[in-house]
Amino acid sequence: MRKKLNVKNSFFQSAFINTLSKVLGIIYVIPFYYVIREQGGALYGYIYTIYLFFAAIATFGLPLAVRKICSEYHSKGYYKTEKKAFIMSRRIAFCMGFLMLLLLFVLAPFLSKLIVGNLRGIKYQEQITFVIRLISVALLVTPVLNVYRSYLEGHKLVKEKYFSDTIESIIKFSIIIIGSFISVKLFHFSLKTTMGVCVFGIVAGIIGSYFYILGIIKKKKENFDNNGIKVKEPNFSNKVIIRKVINYALPFIMIDLFKVIYDFVDLLTVVKTVSHMSAYSVAEAESIIGILLLWGSNFSMIIVSISTGIIVTMIPKLIDSFTTKNMEYTNNRVNQILQLLILFVVPITVVMSILSKPIWMVFYGNSRFGSSIFSYYIFIGLFMSIYLVITSILYVLKDYKTVFISFIVGFVLKLLLNISLMNSFNKMGLPPYYGSISATIIGYFVGIIICLYVLYKKYNITYESTLKEIINIFLATILMILSIFLFRLILPYYTNSRILNVLLLIVYVTVGFVVYFITVYKTKTVNNILKKSINIKDSI
Repeated sequence: MRKKLNVKNSFFQSAFINTLSKVLGIIYVIPFYYVIREQGGALYGYIYTIYLFFAAIATFGLPLAVRKICSEYHSKGYYKTEKKAFIMSRRIAFCMGFLMLLLLFVLAPFLSKLIVGNLRGIKYQEQITFVIRLISVALLVTPVLNVYRSYLEGHKLVKEKYFSDTIESIIKFSIIIIGSFISVKLFHFSLKTTMGVCVFGIVAGIIGSYFYILGIIKKKKENFDNNGIKVKEPNFSNKVIIRKVINYALPFIMIDLFKVIYDFVDLLTVVKTVSHMSAYSVAEAESIIGILLLWGSNFSMIIVSISTGIIVTMIPKLIDSFTTKNMEYTNNRVNQILQLLILFVVPITVVMSILSKPIWMVFYGNSRFGSSIFSYYIFIGLFMSIYLVITSILYVLKDYKTVFISFIVGFVLKLLLNISLMNSFNKMGLPPYYGSISATIIGYFVGIIICLYVLYKKYNITYESTLKEIINIFLATILMILSIFLFRLILPYYTNSRILNVLLLIVYVTVGFVVYFITVYKTKTVNNILKKSINIKDSI
């Protein structure tokens, strides 16, 4: 019993540390926005999106492969082989990181021209080039760090892995906020210098986390040496191990690329497309891309975090049911996962969209485009969450082909539709950036449909129970929306005061969620979903 309680406490500690890291990522943007504003956010968004894109390629699913292989070999007692696989993975990660560093360093001038063209002049292109080359240094460490983190996870040191994330966040955000404030507000340095300080914060956070993990591996050496199993190990050659690592890694590359590749399309198209429209200047176009890549997208991560939590808690049981070939239980579990996700994610997304103006005011202050973009952009988080959960289910079923097809089809649609939809929305008198957001949603939506269809045809997953609960959830959501709008007849939902907006948000969110959860309770939706999904035995 004590062991179970310890496992449970460890789980909650890990969840708390992971949540803390994500909360820091949301909160730090408030002072950061105050310092660099929307156009500074555009430049930071440029370089950070490019860095994430190249980091995803450099990592190419390797961390997930390491976690799987190390866990597999360790459980069998193949300690020498496990160590060899880890060392090989670390070397591959370093080589890939070094290759991407060189590639990004060489391509920096081309990428800076591709992003802004001649809109801001040669000097601005040179600024972007300089900062891109500066952040490319992080690629030398990032893939290796991710391999080490997965190595911890493979040995059930999840709390330590999440703590390394938090250390990185604390170092990174502290340097970014304090450094950018000193650079801009005290010494009035150029934006180029300020971005250099921010990049230093990113690199310092990665290095700090890296040394923490090295310390943990040295301190908890017994966790890595053996688990009490003594067997005669087969002699696997380096070639066999490398092939296995790569075969495990390649299917997971889509997970790393899911969001960043959509952002990369926006990075290359939004500024040049919008700035050529008569109603928008280059500066305004850059404000828009800054919101899309940084300020607005930060909120969608709240939605995605919920889906991540559901995946972590529910997927292990799905693995068990699939492993034992219990397809009836697998069918029920897939529907439960989808229902649980929709139950929580839909109302949060809708409330954040309706209350986008006061939320934006609380975090960033007044903005011409902020709340308008955010009110629609938040739905990307909804569709991304659903897509992430469904593809995770397909990964459990080892159907990598379907994941790959859905990913490619969605990406191609985003690529083809992005500019045309921006122009179409502009011609209809609507904000052109809605076209970019719509292209992303269409990409995810089509990917979701492909995955759901394959689950139905190939694995006999039926959705009758989920469709029934979705109807009740949508009914509750409509009543929630009506209650919020009716309450606006009594109380204003927005003021120019941040403190008052916080109080108003508390009132409106409370009213909305009370109506929503009373409705889903009365329709027995909560009971139908939670009594099947949350089991005390599963928790401990």
